[in-house]
Amino acid sequence: MVKKSTKTAAIALTAATLLLGATACGSKNNDNNTNTGNAGTNAGTNAGTNAGTNAGASDEKVTINFQNIYPDPATPSYKMLHAIVDQYQKDHPNVKIELESMNTDQQKLKLKTQAASNTVPDITIVNPSAQLQPYLKVLAPLNDMIDKNGLKDTFQKGLLDYYSADGNTYALPDGNNIEVVYYNKDLFAQAGITAPPTTFDEFLADVKALRAKNITPIAEGEKDSWTGSFLFMNILLRTNNGPGFLKDVNDGKKTFKDPAFIEAVTAMQDLIQAKAFEEGATSIDYNTGGNIFKTGKAAMMIMGTWETGAVDSSAVGPKVGVFKFPTVNGKGDPDEFMLAPGSAFAVSANSKHLQATKDFLNYFMTEMPKKQFELKNAVGSGQIITGDFKAAGYSQLAQDVLEMFKSQKGGDIAFDNTMKPAIAQAHLSSIQNMFVQKVDPAAVAAEHQSAFDANK
Repeated sequence: MVKKSTKTAAIALTAATLLLGATACGSKNNDNNTNTGNAGTNAGTNAGTNAGTNAGASDEKVTINFQNIYPDPATPSYKMLHAIVDQYQKDHPNVKIELESMNTDQQKLKLKTQAASNTVPDITIVNPSAQLQPYLKVLAPLNDMIDKNGLKDTFQKGLLDYYSADGNTYALPDGNNIEVVYYNKDLFAQAGITAPPTTFDEFLADVKALRAKNITPIAEGEKDSWTGSFLFMNILLRTNNGPGFLKDVNDGKKTFKDPAFIEAVTAMQDLIQAKAFEEGATSIDYNTGGNIFKTGKAAMMIMGTWETGAVDSSAVGPKVGVFKFPTVNGKGDPDEFMLAPGSAFAVSANSKHLQATKDFLNYFMTEMPKKQFELKNAVGSGQIITGDFKAAGYSQLAQDVLEMFKSQKGGDIAFDNTMKPAIAQAHLSSIQNMFVQKVDPAAVAAEHQSAFDANK
């Protein structure tokens, strides 16, 4: 077991419960606060009672290949991964965990190739909803594992639905997040900005004020094309006056030529043309883009709340505040967010050591919330974590983010988690192209509609 301080263990088992994350399903009803107090306490007790005991029961040498997306040693997630793996190997000398760490886009591409050749590693990373569907045939159902020792009950209500099909759960998420705007208070002050923007016009004006002071307004790693899409979808959430645009397209109620979509493309282009992003954003990957903000070289980073721990531990941590994405042309509710059910851990159906792999993953998911809490990286956890975050030393930034979770009314999930892969790829390429050249918003809409019509 991972060694924890007495203080941390006491906090994790306190009766006062603060739940991370709000509605996992994008519903207007925040029902994650219902009947969850006991589950949160059990996340560190019942589920861990027998976790990981079976894998060490014999002397058989076992190697488990663990593909993951935590490549950056500076991040709390990397430290969490290695701490848990190291402890497990110490407790189970016959088990070797081979880690293969890469960034998100690299892993997605590699998994596609591995699935086609039936060489999926013992543990891999998958994404929710539409992105999960192509891999169901090569993944092992995890029902037996999550039903044992109460592990299933440690997850936020409804969250596992994104990783399930036909009554089976195929993956366990590392988080459940919302998209927010992190900002450097010192750089805002240097540009004469006295308060975070609440409207898109104010947001655009702040971008121009920052540029006038030779400050990069927004850090963006658009080489990993999902990042620009994540931002764009927040704009669409506003111009559509609420969630459900892509669902309406899928249901035949709207098309991509709808005014709300064209308005969102126009607003996105306005940001790009105002030089909101660093030069050459499409040649900069996600981790590098994030580090531009974390080293004080950009004023904002628009990203999921999984970044809170890394921002806190960075050079600019004490200077960083957070605000909700503003309304656009008077439309949208700032308490509706882009929702991000996290990347998730799945087990290969063809694993040579299937039971040992499940035993390890059970241990990993039991220890992860405790280690994340200890590393002050629990904001956006997919599992219920109890405790007094202020007493545990969580920053004001983390506490402010937690308040946003509590006010969350719902929202949308990412484009590539909603649409078929071919449509999603056309979308990602189309948005990425906007960073390279000025486009006709109507033509972008038509491009999206053509991809949808060809692949629906």
